[in-house]
Amino acid sequence: MSGSFWQDYKLPIGLGGAALVALMLSMIVVPETEQAVVVRTGRPIAVYNPFIPKAEYGSTGAGVHFRIPIVDRVVRIDKRLLSVDMQQQQVLSTDQLRLNVDAYARYRIIDPVRMVESAGTTENVTQQLEPILSSVLRQELGKRTFQSLLTAERGKAMENIRDGLDREARQYGAQVVDVRIKRADLPEGALESAFTRMQAARTEESRTIAAQGQKDAQIIQAEAEAQAANIYAASFGKDPQFYDFYRSMQSYSVTFAKGDNGKTILLSPDNAYLNHFREP
Repeated sequence: MSGSFWQDYKLPIGLGGAALVALMLSMIVVPETEQAVVVRTGRPIAVYNPFIPKAEYGSTGAGVHFRIPIVDRVVRIDKRLLSVDMQQQQVLSTDQLRLNVDAYARYRIIDPVRMVESAGTTENVTQQLEPILSSVLRQELGKRTFQSLLTAERGKAMENIRDGLDREARQYGAQVVDVRIKRADLPEGALESAFTRMQAARTEESRTIAAQGQKDAQIIQAEAEAQAANIYAASFGKDPQFYDFYRSMQSYSVTFAKGDNGKTILLSPDNAYLNHFREP
């Protein structure tokens, strides 16, 4: 009975099995985290679940799609952020310091068709971007001092590096979203030398500021003394006798001031120095 059944339905079963296998081979499942590019005879013909900025979840075409088995090839591309890690490089800053710099960049594929045509895979894109990142970073940091990398100016440098790398990445269908420096250290033994130079520069700057301040103080003091002398001259010129009296009182104050020198001054009563004591 079973042999007769197989003989009677062998062809339909075989055709059904072949159709099922063909269906499974033609079916592709694209998750939300991937883009899929269908390539036929070396040319991209379709893109499923492409990256679209600010698109709502589930609205970009993820799910089940179909292709022609054997004829069509599917290239899967990660929609998430990818990383380019640059090997440690030595960069010469404008103040002639050699810096050991370790950096990385984050990028995503925004044009999967161009990526497939230019690089083929995301691994190839990463390999292409690594030397470009190194070159752009050298050019940008070579315009700056080591000290500037320790200030807010470092953020501007990172923006310039990101923009420069992004322009090059577009030819591979990629967009660079961020570039960061993990470490920027001086070679061993150079930190002390750099600190000494920075300390010497700050010391010289402080001396210059102090000298300028002393000069300004002397000018101000001279102007004040000249102004005071003019005021005294104008005041005493109105009453010469009062001026003579004022100067004598100052002299008496110094001469007869109580002190610990133990000296005794002997003057005759009719001494001219004591005229003001004899005046009524």
